[in-house]
Amino acid sequence: MNSLAPIILFTYNRPVHTQRTIEHLQKNRFAGESDLTVFSDAPRNKQAEADVLATRTFLKTITGFRSLKIIEREKNFGLAANIIDGVTETVNKFGKVIVLEDDLDTSPYFLKYMNDTLTMYENEEKVISVHGYTQPVDEKLPETFFLINPGCWGWATWKRGWNLFNPDAKELLKQIKSKKLSYRFNLHNAYPFTDLLERQVWGDSSSWAIRWYASAFLNEKLTLYAGRSLVVQSGYETGIHYDGKPKWAEKETYSPTPINVGKIKITENETALRAIEEFYRATTPGMAHRLAVRWLRRMKIYNSVRNIKKKIFKNTPDKKA
Repeated sequence: MNSLAPIILFTYNRPVHTQRTIEHLQKNRFAGESDLTVFSDAPRNKQAEADVLATRTFLKTITGFRSLKIIEREKNFGLAANIIDGVTETVNKFGKVIVLEDDLDTSPYFLKYMNDTLTMYENEEKVISVHGYTQPVDEKLPETFFLINPGCWGWATWKRGWNLFNPDAKELLKQIKSKKLSYRFNLHNAYPFTDLLERQVWGDSSSWAIRWYASAFLNEKLTLYAGRSLVVQSGYETGIHYDGKPKWAEKETYSPTPINVGKIKITENETALRAIEEFYRATTPGMAHRLAVRWLRRMKIYNSVRNIKKKIFKNTPDKKA
């Protein structure tokens, strides 16, 4: 069995981004020794068919890896279900996995960092995952550090870590609220993660990542980060969750040199945490705006339900008649 972690890549209908992601990954030192599996989701409508076909046509030309396996979904899973299924299948078979989506540019040292840290912390129950992306904060961060948020832009985990993933957003939200943990879950109200989880419950969103974070948070597990990012997001203009590239992303870059990996104390780094919180506060709408959006969303759902009830009762025969 290959001692390097298998890589899985999730694609849909962005052939140009997919090709760019592969080209960056091919430049990694361990690419030629790594097994790559691509989970290609099926089109959800006629409009997506041509781009899904173009993506799948490109996938068949990929070289530069120890092995290549392409799984073409016969029906549309959607990103969340595709990732949950693919990660589960892979970790159950190999015990560990490196996970990428189709719009991530990786440093040539990404795979080295992932494999080194997966080996280093393999038996540390307190560590749930390792992450390749780090926000472009102003402060100088430690070479590596721990946070409780596992992240989702170029990451890796073990079977023991992924076993803690709970897909039930309603249960996760219930626990966070009943234990009065929303303030901490929101990084001391620097970012509305609880709102994201509520949107999942309300059916307003379908995010595996917020459930992954909540699962790690409630189990008090940590994720290792690199002080210099090894991943850059390239899909702001085309991703379904984005509305153009944010100004702060202009500062994003990945490290041109390897991360010096050495075992560190397994506890959340307060300095790094404060830096990330300040980054979110500077780039996220204020609390008043978030509360207004939440109120409008709930009113929209409330009014929709009320209108449905009106229609039902209007068409229901009078029982007295």
